[in-house]
Amino acid sequence: MLTAPSLFDYQAFAHAALFSADQPVWTALQRLRAYMDSYPYPAPLPAEVTGGIPVAQPLVWHDGRILPAASLDIEWGDVNQGKLRVSLQGKVLEGAALIMAGAILIGERIALGPGSLVEGGATIKAPAIIGACTEVRQGAYLRGYCLVGERCVVGHATEVKHSIFLDDAKAGHFAYLGDSILGNDTNLGAGTKFANLKFAAETVKIAVDGELVDTTLRKLGAILGDRAQTGCNSVTNPGTIIGRRGILMPNTTAPSGYHEDDKLIRTGLRPRTLPRPQPTE
Repeated sequence: MLTAPSLFDYQAFAHAALFSADQPVWTALQRLRAYMDSYPYPAPLPAEVTGGIPVAQPLVWHDGRILPAASLDIEWGDVNQGKLRVSLQGKVLEGAALIMAGAILIGERIALGPGSLVEGGATIKAPAIIGACTEVRQGAYLRGYCLVGERCVVGHATEVKHSIFLDDAKAGHFAYLGDSILGNDTNLGAGTKFANLKFAAETVKIAVDGELVDTTLRKLGAILGDRAQTGCNSVTNPGTIIGRRGILMPNTTAPSGYHEDDKLIRTGLRPRTLPRPQPTE
């Protein structure tokens, strides 16, 4: 049985309760809706921010209050490294999150982690959980039940629905993720698409160790193990699972099923195993 521990180191993940050591890894997606519906969201953002109208001016969310950014000093450092800093009269506002003008937030159940950034043109529909030091870039579209960990990137023109990002996962440019999971430190090349619905009106089945396993899910995109990567303009068929450190090459369509750790997936060629990095002295 393909379980979460075979793909992720999730014990330190703030939402580790989604995963189980004795159930198939995709059951985390089956639990996601109930988990986010019952999540203890912090004090809601003001209605004028979450009413679906583009934010008129840059705003800072700090300690349960909205502050106009014009009255603050902002140091535009690397968000993922915790270097986006907001100060008031020389005092750093620890944990402040920044929402740029033109961002659209819809619904109250939106959690913005400390040091996070939502750029102008991004749209976030509730419920959504954005972890600390995570960047939601211009044109990103999070359209409900999106759980994004710490130090992640939801990039320009990237659409996400009903998906989970573990910490340090990055989907930087022009990606689509539906009903999918990104493991720790994964990276998607520009234009990566995770197809999540089969043409045939049936549940998604996954080949694991020569056995066809019925996930019972009508929609299932891709699940990437820790440090897996995809190349530009790559596509995965519904029910694709790529093991730890796996690589899906550019312009390649991955067949559904489980691709073991360290596999290189290439168009027209059988997947081959990548050499494991050797420990340094």
